[in-house]
Amino acid sequence: MSKTIIISNRLPVQLEIHNNEIKTTPSVGGLATGMKSVHSGSNDLWIGWSGLTDENIPKNLEEKIDTTLKDHGCAKVKLNAEEVDGFYFGFSNRTIWPLFHYFLEYSEFELNNWEIYKAVNQKFADAIIAKADDDDIIWVHDYQLMLVPQMVKDKKPDISIGFFLHIPFPSYEIFRTLPWREEILRGLMGSDLIGFHTYDYERHFLSSVRRLLGLDVSFNEVHIENRIVKVDSFPMGIDYKKFSEAGKANSLNITENQSDFQQRLNAHKESTKDAKLILSIDRLDYTKGIAKRLNAFEYFLNKHPEYKEKVRLIILAVPSRSNVPQYQLLKKEVDELVGRINGEFSTVNWTPIWYFYRSMPFENLIDLYTSCDIAWLTPIRDGMNLVAKEYIATRTDKTGVLILSEMAGSANEMNESLLINPNNFEQTVAALQQAINMPVEEQQERNDILQKRLERYNVEKWANDFINSLKEQKENSISYVSKKLGTELSVVVEEKYKKAQKRLLFIDYDGTLAAFKNDPQKASPDEELYALLDNIASQPNTDMYLISGRDKETFTKWFLHKKYNMIVEHGVWISQEGEEFRMLENVKKEWMQKIHPVLESFVDRTPGSFIEEKNYSLAWHYRKTDPDFGNKRATELNTVLTSLIANDDLSVLNGNKVMEIKSSNVNKGRAAMRVYNDDTYDFVFAIGDDWTDEFMFQELPESAITIKVGHQKTQAKYYLDGTTDVRKLLKRFID
Repeated sequence: MSKTIIISNRLPVQLEIHNNEIKTTPSVGGLATGMKSVHSGSNDLWIGWSGLTDENIPKNLEEKIDTTLKDHGCAKVKLNAEEVDGFYFGFSNRTIWPLFHYFLEYSEFELNNWEIYKAVNQKFADAIIAKADDDDIIWVHDYQLMLVPQMVKDKKPDISIGFFLHIPFPSYEIFRTLPWREEILRGLMGSDLIGFHTYDYERHFLSSVRRLLGLDVSFNEVHIENRIVKVDSFPMGIDYKKFSEAGKANSLNITENQSDFQQRLNAHKESTKDAKLILSIDRLDYTKGIAKRLNAFEYFLNKHPEYKEKVRLIILAVPSRSNVPQYQLLKKEVDELVGRINGEFSTVNWTPIWYFYRSMPFENLIDLYTSCDIAWLTPIRDGMNLVAKEYIATRTDKTGVLILSEMAGSANEMNESLLINPNNFEQTVAALQQAINMPVEEQQERNDILQKRLERYNVEKWANDFINSLKEQKENSISYVSKKLGTELSVVVEEKYKKAQKRLLFIDYDGTLAAFKNDPQKASPDEELYALLDNIASQPNTDMYLISGRDKETFTKWFLHKKYNMIVEHGVWISQEGEEFRMLENVKKEWMQKIHPVLESFVDRTPGSFIEEKNYSLAWHYRKTDPDFGNKRATELNTVLTSLIANDDLSVLNGNKVMEIKSSNVNKGRAAMRVYNDDTYDFVFAIGDDWTDEFMFQELPESAITIKVGHQKTQAKYYLDGTTDVRKLLKRFID
């Protein structure tokens, strides 16, 4: 029976050792809550670090810890203190965290930390491989484990792997500064489905994949070797019912049952009937913009002194990474700002800021959510920000105003809140004014919409949507293309080949026999390829044709002395048994004078592109251009050409980073059929990598063995992963 395996840096239970006894405490974070529906089967498993280093675990408790975790459906990855320091505190939190949040000045690029990060990711991957079967579902979480998907895929290529990033993915210009950028992307590309909180993060990731790895991206699908990786956005929700019911219970509590903290909040509100409580809750992290928020609050009080003694800002700053220098400096800055603002504005009856530097139990969080009139949550950069959703969920009477940074991922779903740029103090002051004076009817109207949306797309639906999408991706990948030509099928093809009385082979060149190069002229055949083709061409009763879009001059130089049969320029020219090329189709070239200047103008405006002039066609290559810019220019050129050639019996072929203009009556399928009809063959074979070869797959008889190189939609019956596999298959014909 298949199972779901969840992998995260930390397990959903926290372990403590006291007096040689193990104490377990369930985690209360959003991830642990969200995974309940996924991590529910008796067979399901959660793999992660226990929070205890090897040095902290007595040897006599090792087995007991494993048993305890197994009872919770968990298994641990062992880490020592050095690994935790280099992997977690080092690379994860001093390199990836600041970089992905656009704080380049805090990013450290230490080679030793990177090496430890790789080693620890391999530990997690090994733990998965040891526990996983091929029909299992693997779900890897967050920035600490970005290399794990490919490490697992290398050992278990058929297993279904999902990855979710819980922090922002930065723009290409930011991400490219990372020394190990390609390795991170390749690690993630081991996934079948990659999830982000927002479309912006998804878009940034795809841009980096195109520009740094040079992979083809079609909408939200990345074509990589024999697979398609789907990239999508899944905005994480909260346990809406939990917070809504907690808010409702809090409002129904009589005074005697209320917490001391709630009673203090009530007393303050009763002492100043018109006063507004403004809530700010964050981890003490430089990405949260706490210091900027305090400066904005000071600016607000100076600009609108009429609100003195009528508003109070409650700041709950949860301690975070207090051993990191930047966080120590941030704490010092926040402490000083709070002290200065309170010192400047306080009166006998009023302190403008209540500041709490600590964690609060769930009960007191609900007290704050339900008591504060305004939630002011304005991070400088935030992957999601679930606090905003929690605040709205607890407002059972639908009152309350949310001021939210447009830089938070949750802003995409919460347009009914007051969205602001946290760097714009004037906009912030205006939002505070609007929130303070917003009529109750407007508050309820806004929050009613928000609550319905949050209730509908809660954390359980988020998790189930991701898993269902991962399952669909697995099914789509199986049915998306033709059947893979694996070892067993290759043997069948080999047997048919060797039993045949008369054979006909059509073999494409670029992307099939030879890998693509930025400069097409540098993709010349190597000695191994010559030897392979010599062996096939010399076999009795075998007609082998190299069929290509290449110009006849290039193929004359490379292959004419070998006396191979060749069809070039998509079917314009043919050479048989070493004869000079002759025209297979009557085509015109007068049109080239009209099109050439158009292509030249695009070359001038697209650095890295160039024109390839063939005898009866023109090709515009853009492999060496910036991928996004090249695709944009290609789309633009396609539009221009379509209007120009409408009445000229011409067509545009969109190949692999190349656009070619040629006569409409010329294609590989037409040329292949002319050869096929000249004789009688009982074995017909065609192989190619791009859509120009589709004409051939479509035109040849049903009995033909047609093979697409690459994992794409095709008319071919089979597919192979790449040029290496093509050569392996062809070698079977001569062994």
